[in-house]
Amino acid sequence: MKMLLLLLAVLGAAYSKTPLPMEKKVYIRREHSLIKPYSSLNMDTPMWDYSGSTIVSMNEVRLTPDHQSKDGRVWNTIPLMSPNWEILMQFKVHGSGRTLYGDGFALWYTADTQLKSGPVFGAKNGFNGLGIFFDTYSNHNGEHSHGHPYISAVVHNGSQVYDHDTDGTHNEMAGCQSSFRGQKHETFISIKYINNILSVHTDVRGKNKWTKCFEEKNVVLPIGYHLGLSSSTGQLADNHDVVMLKTYEVDLVEGQVFNQEEALKLIPSAEGEPDRPHVHTPKSAKGSGIITTIFYIFISIVIILSVIGIGIVVWQKHTETRRRKRFF
Repeated sequence: MKMLLLLLAVLGAAYSKTPLPMEKKVYIRREHSLIKPYSSLNMDTPMWDYSGSTIVSMNEVRLTPDHQSKDGRVWNTIPLMSPNWEILMQFKVHGSGRTLYGDGFALWYTADTQLKSGPVFGAKNGFNGLGIFFDTYSNHNGEHSHGHPYISAVVHNGSQVYDHDTDGTHNEMAGCQSSFRGQKHETFISIKYINNILSVHTDVRGKNKWTKCFEEKNVVLPIGYHLGLSSSTGQLADNHDVVMLKTYEVDLVEGQVFNQEEALKLIPSAEGEPDRPHVHTPKSAKGSGIITTIFYIFISIVIILSVIGIGIVVWQKHTETRRRKRFF
């Protein structure tokens, strides 16, 4: 009896630490999930394919290694037909860089049946659907800048272009800063799309304590799109590892109406912050930045020369004092 109670206590403790704020009625969809151990995506998970620099090991799918000018992709070959879904992903971004690293990776839900190489975190621009971007390097210091690492969501219908030069701040629907890069443990993220509401929560510390990143209503996404992951490195690099991705189908909520034919024809849209025109950094601002840099360099040189000058004067006085002592 004691052994049974002990076993139940252990199982209860393990269940309480499950890192997922689950909905009441969810069903895992293994055909849309990546669950280790892996040996080859083609053999173990024939519903997924990959290209580029992606490396598959037993415990992770590495989209890019910590080397310059790499890009990799993995995508689900089966369309997701659920109107409500939830994704739980476990990942780790790390590398040898301490202060400079990049560029990040993306989670996709798009009309593309195959992810192709491009400038948006290793995938093509002009996408049709949803992109969740995990950006670790700041390309922009202007009007709409924000801290990094940064998680953002962008919904496009194929006619818009993601503005990489400004880190997508002119395109994003919502986002938040998140210190997921360089952690000793993996990070968990929960992405829910239920009844046209997109919400994102993170567990960066690995303690089953979820932090709300954002929640956006009136997000329209059709069914029948494909899940995917991509990443890229440039002059800066990092390891971008996906340890696990589980996709859950969520039941219709009370009052939700679903028509499959109509849901297939929906055009992706969102009522978050609308696309803003690209705002180039004014020349005066660029010029002032250069002048400021030159000024600091000049001040640094003056300080160094001053220290050297003072040292020389002190040394000369010390030498002169020693010479005078010799004559007395």
